[in-house]
Amino acid sequence: MSSDFPERRSRAAVSDVLIVDDEEDIRELLVLSLLRMGLGADTAGSIEEARLLLEKAQYRLCLTDMRLPDGDGLGLVEHIQRHRPSLPVAVITAFGSIETAIRALKLGAFDFVTKPIELQALRRLVQNALRLQPSGSPGTAPTDTDGRGLVGRSPAMTQLRALIGKFARNQAPVFIHGESGTGKEVIARLIHSLGARAAGPFVPVNCGAIPPELMESEFFGYLKGSFTGASADKDGLFQAANGGTLFLDEVADLPLSMQVKLLRAIQERAVRPVGAQAEQTVDVRILSASHRDLAKLVSENRFRQDLYFRINVLALQVPPLRERLEDIPDLAAHLLARLAERDDAPVRALSSEALSALRQYSFPGNVRELENLLERACALAENNEIAVEDLGIDLVPLGSPPLVGAIPVEEENGNEADDEVEEISDDERAKVLKALDETRWNRTAAARKLGMTLRQLRYRLQKWGVER
Repeated sequence: MSSDFPERRSRAAVSDVLIVDDEEDIRELLVLSLLRMGLGADTAGSIEEARLLLEKAQYRLCLTDMRLPDGDGLGLVEHIQRHRPSLPVAVITAFGSIETAIRALKLGAFDFVTKPIELQALRRLVQNALRLQPSGSPGTAPTDTDGRGLVGRSPAMTQLRALIGKFARNQAPVFIHGESGTGKEVIARLIHSLGARAAGPFVPVNCGAIPPELMESEFFGYLKGSFTGASADKDGLFQAANGGTLFLDEVADLPLSMQVKLLRAIQERAVRPVGAQAEQTVDVRILSASHRDLAKLVSENRFRQDLYFRINVLALQVPPLRERLEDIPDLAAHLLARLAERDDAPVRALSSEALSALRQYSFPGNVRELENLLERACALAENNEIAVEDLGIDLVPLGSPPLVGAIPVEEENGNEADDEVEEISDDERAKVLKALDETRWNRTAAARKLGMTLRQLRYRLQKWGVER
């Protein structure tokens, strides 16, 4: 039981929060703040006292200082992760100790608050932590808010679901890495919908689709009259995501000048609109994604190392479809049902030969390519069963690399990595020319058939000097 303000304890039979700090005035401040929220608290002045209380009582949140007389607060974070993994623990760090806070987040801390403690930030943290469901079990992620579920029962997907469930119970930034078409935004939405911010907004943004000269105003907003055309105040993406999640898709496409400003916004949890004199506090969780290797870009000085460390606190690797071909039957059934619902048509099924063909295809475009293939097949199928010829794919032997080699397959938006292509073989040239002949030199159709973008196809034709 707490020795601080015992007469003002919450009416609850069990304390809601465990406070661990060796400074009595900090403990008193936190207890009073929690009482105003209707929450009870126990306090401890050391790690040993905290462990004893954890053995005797159940809590909904633990707040711990980083510097304690008998050890490091990180040790308590690790102890709670081992013995009470469902208990969110937040750390209190000195101002400017962001590196220490990141270490705590990597160990499993829910969030952090800096000294001197701002009561508004503390209340937000506590409210977010208490929204977590104590019975939440990783690995049972429901479908996301767009109805696009994480489908598949392969070992890779089982492991991915477990990580999604674990990361959802955290406020740390997550970097999602995977090839184009693997469903990175689907995963980001799942992390959001399973976490404490599920009731808040989910704001996705394609970083490569915003012109560099508009980035600052798009991210941070602007005030009326701050530049020509600014006829009224406008909130930015950070303000739109306040209380929820901001998803930075293709974060590698951010110019270096914007990376500096983004880093400050993430670290300070505040933004300054264009034309404003003061910063505005924002409560946003950052999720980011890219098909590109950020560590490699850092080594090439094309991405800031400090921003990389800040957004890559928790990392999630999404497996390509060719590494989980056993999921294709479930994925195909899910996608065909969704297409039928969209078109108000009967649900089509794959013939055994068509399903076998899909299981032998390398899928350079991953799940997005599978969806495109099935949509095309539905349009061509003469009845409710999709035949192998309706798929329109050339089989690539299992174990073979995708036709486009190491080049990620991108949508036709001009945001792919440099159009540099590794050495193109004669065999690939033959396949490209065959696809062009079969599509009567419809380059868009041929590129789709080959699983590459139109720009990548044009590059090859130009390199070979081929014209119709």
